[in-house]
Order: sequence, then C-alpha cells, then structure tokens
Amino acid sequence: MAFIDYYKTLGISKNATNKEIKTAYRKLARKFHPDINPDNKDAELNFKNINEANQVLSDPENRKKYDTYGKNWKHGAEYQQAQNQQQRQHQSQNQSGQQGFSEDAYSDFFESMFGGASGSSRQRQRPRFKGQDFNAELHLKLKDVYTSHQQVLTVNGKKIRLTVPAGVENGQVIKIKGKGDKGANGGPNGDLYLKFVIDNDTEFKRVGNDLYQKITLDLYTSILGGEATIDTFNGKVKLQIKPETKNETKVKLKGKGFPVYKNEEKFGDLIITYHIAMPTDLSKEEIALFKELQKIKTK
Repeated sequence: MAFIDYYKTLGISKNATNKEIKTAYRKLARKFHPDINPDNKDAELNFKNINEANQVLSDPENRKKYDTYGKNWKHGAEYQQAQNQQQRQHQSQNQSGQQGFSEDAYSDFFESMFGGASGSSRQRQRPRFKGQDFNAELHLKLKDVYTSHQQVLTVNGKKIRLTVPAGVENGQVIKIKGKGDKGANGGPNGDLYLKFVIDNDTEFKRVGNDLYQKITLDLYTSILGGEATIDTFNGKVKLQIKPETKNETKVKLKGKGFPVYKNEEKFGDLIITYHIAMPTDLSKEEIALFKELQKIKTK
C-alpha cells in the first residue's frame, strides 16, 4: 500500500497547530464532499484521504506515532520492537563476522513479521490488530429527531445506512460497531463514533425530554378568560385560559414534550408560559372605558 503523506493531503506543514489542521480539514471536506460531487470517484477518494488524515493528525497521540513511525504508525510499539530485535541480530552477526542487515531492511523485516511476506515456518504467528476508529458528525434539525428514521451518510468514502432513534440529543455520541477502518491481519474492524449536531430552528426550547414554549395572550383574554389554539410537535391543541391569568403563568401539558430516547412510547411534557401583551394604539372610546374602569376600581 502506497504511503500517504497526511500533511501533504491537508496542505499543511508538519508544524501546523490543531486549529490550522481543523481549518484545513473543514475547507477540503466541503470541497470534496460526495454530496457536492456525486458520482465523482476522484472527489470520493480525496474525501476519504482527507478524513483519514484528519483522524490521525487531529489526535495528539496518533499524530506523535505518525511522526515517529510513518506508514507503520498504527503498530508503532511492534515496529520499535522489531527494530530492536533486528539491531540485536545485526550486532550479533557483526561480532561473529557475518554480514548484517542494512537500515533499509527494518521496514521489510517488520512487514515479514506483521503483514507482508509469509516468512519461514518457524516465524511466529502475525498479531491481529483492530482497525482505526472513525469519528463523524451528523447534522439534523430538531424536528428530524422527533421520530425514528433512516439516514445514509458517507464516512471515508463509504456509505453507511443507520436508524436515527427518536429523542437523540444535541452533542450525543453513539458507537456504530465495525464501521471504522479495516483491521490488520484478520483483526476486527474499528468502530464509528457518530456525534449528533441538532439545530433547533423551532419556537420550542428543549431541555432533556421536556419542551418549553411562550404564548402571547391579549389583555382581555387574560382578564376574562377564553381559548387559545397552539401548535405542538404532533398537532394543534386548544387551551382553556382561566380568567385573571397573570403574566408569566406556567401550565404543563403532560406527554406533549419530546420522545424519550429509545423509548418512543414515553414523552416528556410541554411547559407553556403565558406572556400578557398590553394593548396599544387605543381609540378614544377605549381610553374612556379604561378611565371608567379605573374609577370603579378606586371607589
């Protein structure tokens, strides 16, 4: 497999900061995203390489291994062990007058131990390694996660179909087993860690499974009582307004909130806060009536 220079892939220097890595990745990811370049194999490959580079360089530990071991960074400890063993053999052969291996033989020696040539029958069994885990984000609207639904997303050039459970929260991360990079030498695949980024573009405020909503009442309805029809996530509801309702009064609508994660039979509550709007642009007649009311109240 050809060596991929992750720094070159992102167009950054080896001294790039984490912020520069993040900026370069976002810019290139937007440029080569499969949704923007449908049926473009070159863009798909670039997108895969960009994600792979970001996965490694944005993680301080992985970046250190990559800088130290290059293409063998995933198995850095084993590679170092192989180098040490090769050096000991080299020293022993030199002491006995035999020809030793060159520095270039290290990589070949490592490949023969962990993933290249079959080696001799006396060679120990090659160790298996789990594939690299992937991290991705899925951006959705709040209304999208009110019900469970299917989504298809592209991660490192691979299309993954998954069910988004109702009630998932902003910032929540779920693990999708086996959807990371392929394992080495028959090892298991890595996993995909998917973070949900949920944009609330509704009039509701969500706190856990509960929803909060502000409703404006006119002064007359708040004093005399009446009805108000409001929108909820699953249809309209008619509210009965009690006479003499005060400003900032709260009422709870049981079960009209958000579904509980992985338990769609249960819902949170909808908490309504009434805001009383004072009348403006009063006519002379209305002003006169308020004055009459004022006189009555002050008697």
